[in-house]
Amino acid sequence: MSSPSTEKRRVTEGVIFLILFGLCIPAANWLIGNAGTVCEPGRPCLIPVAPGIMAPSGVLMIGLALVLRDLVQRRLGVGWAFGAVIAGALLSGLFAPGPLVVASALAFFVSEAVDLAIYTPLQKRNLVLAVLVSSVAGLLIDSLIFLYVAFGSLDFLTGQVLGKFWMVLLALPLIHLIRRRDERRGIQAV
Repeated sequence: MSSPSTEKRRVTEGVIFLILFGLCIPAANWLIGNAGTVCEPGRPCLIPVAPGIMAPSGVLMIGLALVLRDLVQRRLGVGWAFGAVIAGALLSGLFAPGPLVVASALAFFVSEAVDLAIYTPLQKRNLVLAVLVSSVAGLLIDSLIFLYVAFGSLDFLTGQVLGKFWMVLLALPLIHLIRRRDERRGIQAV
């Protein structure tokens, strides 16, 4: 049984992760149309994600969203995480530029649902591995669906996958620290 202060901390952190998750969605849609090293009219703004490999700039926020969804679930539970996936898909459709609405909402919903389905059984055994495996599955599915539905092409697939993967890798040390802190404080995953 958690102490009231531990429980309050868990919920507070969960709400913070939920807000950050929600902010990733409009940020990704804004970035794709407004920020990058290459921005041509009628095309997504691009950023380099590896030598000679470009990706739409929104990939960074989507990679981060996959990890934040896992943290929402860890702190608030699977019900909140699934609610966040549905709300995120709606937000994604709301903030996406006109031609990208369906692609953005569909890719977001399916990839986050897959992330949730993979993360849920793994997270109690190994949090870092659960975040890594579920995020990789989610980012692959998000990239495939988004590119195919939005552009009828998988031209930026490598860049999309790499860009999202970098964000997941950058988050893993933080996930490890959260898991260790949780163990020290007796905070259980919900």
